[in-house]
Amino acid sequence: MGEGEATQRMDFTYDTEQEALRDVARQAMDREIGSSLVRQMADDPDGVDAGLWAKLVDLGWTSLVVPEGAGGAGAGLAELCIVLYETGRVPLPGPFFSSAVFATLAARALGADDVLADLAAGRTRGTVALHESGHGDPLETVRTRARRKGAGWVLDGLKPLVLDGHTADWVIVVAGTEQGQRSFLVEHPNGEPVPALDPLRKVARLELHDRPCLPIGPGGSQTSIWRRVMDDTAVALSSETLGTADRALELAIGYTRERVVFDRPVASFQVVKHKIVDMFHQIEMARVAVQFAAWASDAEDPRRQRAAAMAAGYTTEAAVKVTGEDIQLHGGVGFTWASDAHFLFKRAKQNDVLLGGHATHRKRLAAMLVDAD
Repeated sequence: MGEGEATQRMDFTYDTEQEALRDVARQAMDREIGSSLVRQMADDPDGVDAGLWAKLVDLGWTSLVVPEGAGGAGAGLAELCIVLYETGRVPLPGPFFSSAVFATLAARALGADDVLADLAAGRTRGTVALHESGHGDPLETVRTRARRKGAGWVLDGLKPLVLDGHTADWVIVVAGTEQGQRSFLVEHPNGEPVPALDPLRKVARLELHDRPCLPIGPGGSQTSIWRRVMDDTAVALSSETLGTADRALELAIGYTRERVVFDRPVASFQVVKHKIVDMFHQIEMARVAVQFAAWASDAEDPRRQRAAAMAAGYTTEAAVKVTGEDIQLHGGVGFTWASDAHFLFKRAKQNDVLLGGHATHRKRLAAMLVDAD
């Protein structure tokens, strides 16, 4: 092992501050997110609870990855992933991911310091409009165009999947220009709510016809910036999804221990033991991938892009399997409104198709491996 490689070796243990953050996050989620709130927010058309949002702000989570100069904590992706793992276990309803993660990472990467302070303080909530119709890499599906009109800019196009696009105060829209892909800020997007698989994470459709906007970020093509934003967001989403899968495993173990069939706990049957072990194995493999990818991003390790693709390509697919098996082990009760199992499956499944889906990440990983040879 060379000297450079040795200095870049990752320590998978958390330091004292990270352990404290994990403990606080677990306690906060267990205290604030109960079954009644989850079901209430699933039926709420806006998906925003003002009291819950205020508590997330008080915890400092909306400012976690905002630079200190903009009023944030200046933490890294590793700390964000610790929090998201715990929010995924509940699973957390509301616009936390769209605003405090996706929009904040985008605004930070683009140097949009003027919006970061309000994001950190929770005074405003942002989101990102990237995805368009089609499949595969979201950056390759962008057809929305931005053009100059008079002294300003306008947008024309359709963004069919914007997280919390109906309640956000602003949205960063990725659009094509003569210089390449660039970013534009639209105030009060007021998107049209559309049905989504996960009832706790709302989605809106945003039609843009001569929509006034403000260009943000550096001039020229910003595709490389958005590649980095997508990588970090994919790792963050993977950590949330990992928490969702881990909670599903907990529920499966608890239920099969209590459920008695033929005078024996279901957990005592060999086929159930095999399922539980397989679920555990997939979760632990995903855990290693996510922690390495978060560390690689914070350390600017040369393997960062590959690690992000590995984590995103494996974790979401594994989580769909684990949460699906949880429902199977619950039997018919797993599909009922009274059970949390179906909420976990819906969170994992919708996460799997966001940011291009696991197949896109694997395709990108394969291309990187081939190019490396």
